[in-house]
Amino acid sequence: MMPVGTECYSLGKPPCAGMGRIWNDEDLNAAINGQVSALVFDDQGKAEIKELLAGVAETDFEQEQLAEVLADSDDIEDWRVGEAIAEAYLTDHRDCQFPWPDGRDERKNGSSLPGADLVGFQHDENGDRFVFGEVKTSAVTNYPPGVVYGRTGLKQQLEDLRDKVKIRHTLFEYLGYRAQNAPWLDCFKTASKRYLKNSYDVQLFGVLVRDVYPHVDDLRVRVDKLSNGCPSGTQIELLALYLPAGAIANLASQVLATREGGGS
Repeated sequence: MMPVGTECYSLGKPPCAGMGRIWNDEDLNAAINGQVSALVFDDQGKAEIKELLAGVAETDFEQEQLAEVLADSDDIEDWRVGEAIAEAYLTDHRDCQFPWPDGRDERKNGSSLPGADLVGFQHDENGDRFVFGEVKTSAVTNYPPGVVYGRTGLKQQLEDLRDKVKIRHTLFEYLGYRAQNAPWLDCFKTASKRYLKNSYDVQLFGVLVRDVYPHVDDLRVRVDKLSNGCPSGTQIELLALYLPAGAIANLASQVLATREGGGS
């Protein structure tokens, strides 16, 4: 399980709530050496490719070429690690599943695709529903950080997911195109049934990954604003994960270190 951290503040109530949690060095190291590293390098996806090509890459040369193609990148951005932290946290502590990492859709390394950062399912008392999440990683000292604002900021992205049905429809299709014969097909069908009854029946997450002293101002205004006029069926949670001071600048190097000397 991902470290849950220590709660430092809690805000609001449904349909929009917020929470701040603190990780210490031990928490961060456990996360990096666990699910986070596996998500950053997409270990599951690479294993599936190897299995698919088991009868194709037969000679030693072909095996070497496949290993070269699937080799872990040594060019990792800190924000990638922040997204992986958020994904693993929501998977373990909010009963979410994100079956198709957006990194698989890149046409070049390091590109950031439009749409939600996290797209998948959440299991609640009524079964599976769609979940869409946005993640921002910031080491600046402002409360909230600048990544909250602007056209691509957390504020606008969450408002768009909440209010613009065309964006949610696009994400619905995104998963639908990939659901055929997938092990998560039943989750997609269950979530689709709910969505087709009410296209606002979704869970939204906004996650800030920070390495500064916790402060309620990171989320306070956004919790209030997103609650106002929130459509029936939509649930929103804002989460600030506070890493140890100065940690963000070293996230990429920490992840890369897990692969040195045969690490997994």
